[in-house]
Amino acid sequence: MSTSTARDTGTVEFRITGYAHPDAQTLSAEVQQEYVRRYGDPDETVMRSEDFEAPAGLFMIAYLDGRPVACGGWRAKQAGPDGLRDGDAELKRMFVVPAARGRGLARAVLGRLERTAIEAGRTRFILETGTEQPEAVALYRSEGYDAIRKFGIYKEHAQSICLGKELAAAV
Repeated sequence: MSTSTARDTGTVEFRITGYAHPDAQTLSAEVQQEYVRRYGDPDETVMRSEDFEAPAGLFMIAYLDGRPVACGGWRAKQAGPDGLRDGDAELKRMFVVPAARGRGLARAVLGRLERTAIEAGRTRFILETGTEQPEAVALYRSEGYDAIRKFGIYKEHAQSICLGKELAAAV
């Protein structure tokens, strides 16, 4: 748990909560509605709370003046089809509520998630986003994420974009 002051805002606190936490579930429901607005349907990726518990993963929420406003998590992946490797960590459910956007919270959550993955021995972050999330793509590109082979249930979808970043280089 850590606290900092976000630009132009009050106090921001980052808490590792787990995916089953009520605030995580509320934010996840909000991100699902965001997907419906942008793509017409929610994300159908299977999300199990145990995948986001140490040592297999982690889920974090940023609180702004005590209100949950941003989240993200990662879950460990192993070598498998579509170029997945031992040591991979898949980034999931990165989201900032509309009222808190533009304050650097997504970048702050991403940086903290990267550090926790490195500490857990993960060597690469991978993620799937989409063409209708240009601000997310811009964030990831600005943080050193590059195109990787598509994976997951949306790998055949034209709107799917898969990115990855070697974490060892980020240390």
